Amino acid sequence: MKINRRIALLAMTAGMSLGLAMPAAADLAEIRERGVIRIAVAMGIPQYSYIDSNMQPTGSDVETARMLAEDLGVALELVEITNAARVPTIQTDKADLVVSALGITDERRQAIDFSVPYATLALVVAAPADIDISDYADLTGKRIALTRATTNDQDITANTTGAEILRFEDDATLITSVISGQVDIISSQSAVIGGINERRRGGPLEIKFIQRETNLGIGLAKGNPELLAWVDEWVVTNFDNGRLREVFTTYQHRDLPDDLTSR
Repeated sequence: MKINRRIALLAMTAGMSLGLAMPAAADLAEIRERGVIRIAVAMGIPQYSYIDSNMQPTGSDVETARMLAEDLGVALELVEITNAARVPTIQTDKADLVVSALGITDERRQAIDFSVPYATLALVVAAPADIDISDYADLTGKRIALTRATTNDQDITANTTGAEILRFEDDATLITSVISGQVDIISSQSAVIGGINERRRGGPLEIKFIQRETNLGIGLAKGNPELLAWVDEWVVTNFDNGRLREVFTTYQHRDLPDDLTSR
């Protein structure tokens, strides 16, 4: 019995130490008291989040973040990150929310919470016209470029055999590599392909096949029920009144599906 009690005490002490080591995420009341909400956005994603000609951040995700902060009644602090840092940034409390073309997946749900879907993105494989690709099997023996730690990365890794996968740390680096001709085959989102074709030397890329359409959620740390409830209500309200749909259409040049927030 004494040994069991000692083991239990050690386990409890270790658990307390681990808890103290983990940063505590701010919930809704704390954010309001602070007067600032920190929203992480991975810059360099065409139409979602990028730097405009006036050197200012913009895009559908950036404008969504601005609108959310305004409606919450606090100032916005944009936390600029890479794609790979989107989930870790929330886990380490470097941001309160992430609004950054982040697909809702079961794997990510184990690490962070998501709001109801607020937007979508189409994942595609694209290449020059003279490269014959129509499905995953056609990627065998070919080099395909993508951004690390994205849904594209997970999807291509799971569905291809014998492909050489070139992983870049962010969309901006990926885009540069394709524009400069370092790689020809890419797995990305449809918006990225359009941006590449505006600047690519040696002919445009064409979409070979659609991998899937992914629902995007606003990510936040687990254990923040009040903040999650507020964000969910905000998304549904502003989807129904058309504000979120208008922002998305302005930058993406396509409409969101009517049933999005109920998916």
